[in-house]
Amino acid sequence: MEADKIPDFLAEQRDQAPPEAQGLFLNFEDYWERKLWHQLTDALIDFFRMPESAPQRLPIFKSFILSFADRINQLKFVSLGLMASTQCADDQERLAFVTSLADRVNKPDTQDAYVYATADVAGVKLRLQDFEGARKDLDKSQAILDSFDSVETVVHAAFYKVNADYYQAKQEFASYYRNALLYLACVKLEELSQEERVSRAYDLSVAALVSDSIYNFGELLLHPVLDSLTETPHAWLRDLLFAFNRGDLTAYDVLAGNISKNKLLESHRNFLYLKISLSALTEMVFRRPPHDRNLTFAAIAAETKVRPDEIEHLIMKALSLGLLKGSIDQVAQVARINWVQPKVLDMKQIEGMRNRLKEWDAGVNQLGHWIESVGKDVWAA
Repeated sequence: MEADKIPDFLAEQRDQAPPEAQGLFLNFEDYWERKLWHQLTDALIDFFRMPESAPQRLPIFKSFILSFADRINQLKFVSLGLMASTQCADDQERLAFVTSLADRVNKPDTQDAYVYATADVAGVKLRLQDFEGARKDLDKSQAILDSFDSVETVVHAAFYKVNADYYQAKQEFASYYRNALLYLACVKLEELSQEERVSRAYDLSVAALVSDSIYNFGELLLHPVLDSLTETPHAWLRDLLFAFNRGDLTAYDVLAGNISKNKLLESHRNFLYLKISLSALTEMVFRRPPHDRNLTFAAIAAETKVRPDEIEHLIMKALSLGLLKGSIDQVAQVARINWVQPKVLDMKQIEGMRNRLKEWDAGVNQLGHWIESVGKDVWAA
């Protein structure tokens, strides 16, 4: 039987059925109707995703999709609306369009679709420099998301993407960094264009470097998006991040000439040198075994290339940031460190840890042999 004849067939059978069985046919009809709307919605989404459909999206949405908007999945309805909105003449027209779209799905049982649409409203307001309005929409969306037990990842992705854009525009680098990584956790990397991957990796790298509260880049260093920079003119930025992670001042000196390529990095040049010096200090502590972490100021100066009169300030900075734990003996000019913040290790650092484990194992064996040699009579007794 052809699909378009099934609803009529079910209605005919329902009319002929006894009263006690008619409810069953009503369920069949409802199921089939929902299935047809589902298929139609998916077909429209596939069509809207085709670049050739661009000129037709807005007319089709206004004259066709709106006529059955309440019959289809509201998240997919918003998706169709957002794709259609890209064809608006300007951002003012798009703001009016997506605002009406959000209002339409602002119902108790479709709050996920409302957040999805509201995030786009905030995005348009950002482009129009209405930061206060965008922040209000994002805070409202955050409150709704926090009330959900679960929600489609597409909704979270839309929220985190615009939230990251907001913090980037406000130059709140730590918040941008966190939200941009949350956005990447909600999407499949292969679904992003190469240009978007490179742009996201570049912006995340810059934010990680200039933030005064991010000293551990582990999550970014492990994320495959960072590899998008490898075959680009920005490959030096990826290398710079790894140099910071291992406190490699030599590599920093080689790569520092590229800092002037980015105005934000250039304006933070002095801060970046302090940051790499802190990283060199933590790396120095990390390389030493736990029983040998009493560091003289002279040794720290040689390792970090910081002037002797600035060593105490450097150590205090590391302690205040929680990178190290310990104490300073100003008279003896010694820093006694008992803890260092964990971080992601590269292959060179892993090799260093391996060598330390081998040294520890050899020391344990040596101690065992010594105890055996001097305590023969005791063992015999």
